[in-house]
Amino acid sequence: MPPARVSSVAPGSPAADAGVRPGDELVACNGEDLRDVIRYQVQTDDAHVELALRRADGERVVTVDKAAGAPLGLELEHAVFDRVRTCDNHCPFCFIYQLPKGMRASLYLKDDDYRLSFLYGNFTTLTRFTEADLERVVTEGLGPLYVSIHATDPEVRAALLRNRRGATSLRWLGALLDAGIEVHGQIVVCPGVNDGAVLEDTLLGILDRFSRLASVGAVPLGVSRHNAEPTMRPHTRVEAEAVLDVVERWQEIFLAALDRRMVFAADEYFLMTARPFPALDAYEGVAQHENGIGMARVFEAEVRDALAGRHVEGVGPRPGFFAWVDGAPAEGYRAPRTTDPLAVRDARPGAPVRIVTGEYGARVLTPLVGALADHAGVPVHLAPVTNGFFGGNIAVTGLLTGADVARALATVPVDDRVLLPDVVLSGDTFLDGATVADLGRPVEVVPTDGASLVDALGRAIR
Repeated sequence: MPPARVSSVAPGSPAADAGVRPGDELVACNGEDLRDVIRYQVQTDDAHVELALRRADGERVVTVDKAAGAPLGLELEHAVFDRVRTCDNHCPFCFIYQLPKGMRASLYLKDDDYRLSFLYGNFTTLTRFTEADLERVVTEGLGPLYVSIHATDPEVRAALLRNRRGATSLRWLGALLDAGIEVHGQIVVCPGVNDGAVLEDTLLGILDRFSRLASVGAVPLGVSRHNAEPTMRPHTRVEAEAVLDVVERWQEIFLAALDRRMVFAADEYFLMTARPFPALDAYEGVAQHENGIGMARVFEAEVRDALAGRHVEGVGPRPGFFAWVDGAPAEGYRAPRTTDPLAVRDARPGAPVRIVTGEYGARVLTPLVGALADHAGVPVHLAPVTNGFFGGNIAVTGLLTGADVARALATVPVDDRVLLPDVVLSGDTFLDGATVADLGRPVEVVPTDGASLVDALGRAIR
């Protein structure tokens, strides 16, 4: 089994005091050969931790003394040490197949690994799940997990996944739920394939067989200009309205049967149909916020609360229980947003503010611009960016590229203050490999939540 490699050690940390160095290979922890960062975190939870390390000059064992539950203070290069379990499905709607060539290698990783589901909220189809995996998940309580359902009819699901195991792998979902593991489900709705009567049947199957699911999200497929699947196409407005009608009808059924709505439609459906978003409390905790469900209502609430001086704990990303640990970098699996603090650049007094956003984001922000400008005391404008890189129906902010952002900012006066949401970045790099520096003008990177936006605008130079 390949050992984990230490990428960095915090100065003055327990690991540094014990002599751990960047580049060390972690061979074992308390005598256990580690498979992933989950076992690493379990083994390093105690006050005294024994690490077997390998360097060019040989192996050594060090003991790290710290407070029980405290981190060691090191970063590991990867969260999975024994190789990520890759996906062997061939879903026609898979967005990875729609990526152009030449992007960074990590974007082409197509995983189907329950550990990354637990750590980062990645969805898994369970087609590569095993009895040993089930035993570990149940024994270690690895939840919540996130499962791609798409259809409960075995033949439809196998056809959608283009994998015969898709017909039977939902038995693992039943086993996980029977064992008390929290699981959230997803249905990627493809018009003419698993919408309409198939979607109705899927929701009936969930009520009948998987009623202990914590939530189910219905999300539209993304179709970029690089799509090569002739049967995959965006929803028409009428089709999107039909999906919302089905979801709303089944919410009433679930409410009557389970006293909760269970299934929720992605924000994109409301934007496609110009229907108002449901009230925030109708999302019942916004369990699939990072799946684009309830995100708009949460953002609106964060802005209004911040403008009113109310501090409310934001929903934010919910990637999994161990997302915080010092050994679980998401790079390559679920790319981290920038962690750099917002840096206020020089701008002329009273400079107007431009907020970079995608086409859908602009429609959410537009009703809030007046209140944001009043708060800032300077003009506030949106800088909506059309996604020319992916094209198709891709209109969410998180998939914007540096080239498209630079193109949109080319007409913005150079003295204007520009706020860039961090959701478009991994570190300081866009999806197309461009960096913030490549934009050719100063920008301020702001966390993508309403409170942070209000805070940034409050620092407008007057």
